[in-house]
Amino acid sequence: MPPKSRLGQNFLRDQQAIRRIVAALGDCSDRTVVEIGPGMGAITRELAAKAGKVLALEVDRELAARLSAEFSAGAAGLGDDAQGTKVQIEIADVLSFDFAAASVAAGQRLLVAGNLPYYITSPILQKLAENSDALDRAVLMVQREVADRVMAEPGSRDFGFLSVAVQMHGPVERLFTLPPSAFSPPPEVHSTVFRWRFAPRFRELRVERAPFLKFLRQVFALKRKTLANNLRAAGIEAVVIADAFSDAGIDSKARAEAISVETLAALWRVLNSAGTTSTIEVAPEVD
Repeated sequence: MPPKSRLGQNFLRDQQAIRRIVAALGDCSDRTVVEIGPGMGAITRELAAKAGKVLALEVDRELAARLSAEFSAGAAGLGDDAQGTKVQIEIADVLSFDFAAASVAAGQRLLVAGNLPYYITSPILQKLAENSDALDRAVLMVQREVADRVMAEPGSRDFGFLSVAVQMHGPVERLFTLPPSAFSPPPEVHSTVFRWRFAPRFRELRVERAPFLKFLRQVFALKRKTLANNLRAAGIEAVVIADAFSDAGIDSKARAEAISVETLAALWRVLNSAGTTSTIEVAPEVD
């Protein structure tokens, strides 16, 4: 079955990489694993042998039908009906999937694995972040440049909204990078696999999730501008910004990408206590 470029289909064919991805989930013999975009089933087959249950979300109806036939009871050498039916193929868009309900049905927090389509990687990461209470850990493959942004540290040119938004929901760890030749058809970029352990930091840093993320969108809205300029563009008065920077220990000419998550949280708390965060205008979407 030829891949559909509009769906960003680049099928993983490197068997060693497949085994490493599943192994990176840890012992999942009694766990439910949600696989995002199973495609031709390369990772699904390895999960079928290792996981307690696999729920594979595939938006392509033709691929879903093919996978359903393969993983029907007793198919693919899985043995008896109990083994065969532990793989469930669902025609679904991950962006509308109810992770919370799936977690309740499983009676546990979910594991997630997947080779994410490049064209909707950021929305998928945001979806997982929003459902972090229902998730335990994820092993994901993304475009290398996206992984660089996800795992960037303050002071790096890649550090931005995506870095903080992901890391606020738990630590990330780079595992390995694959060349285009590991896929069929080969993409034009390298791909990186990383592990994300869901452990939100909002309570620890004493910030409110939605207002803080809105604040982050504004402070990273225009990376060429200083943090102070971005906040002024959000409608906060210069004298308020100056006082808040003094309280949070931030240099007046600092840019957001040079500031740690902890310091950004401290700044938000100061501005929030002054009643100014509620006036921040919604910035355009940023990565």
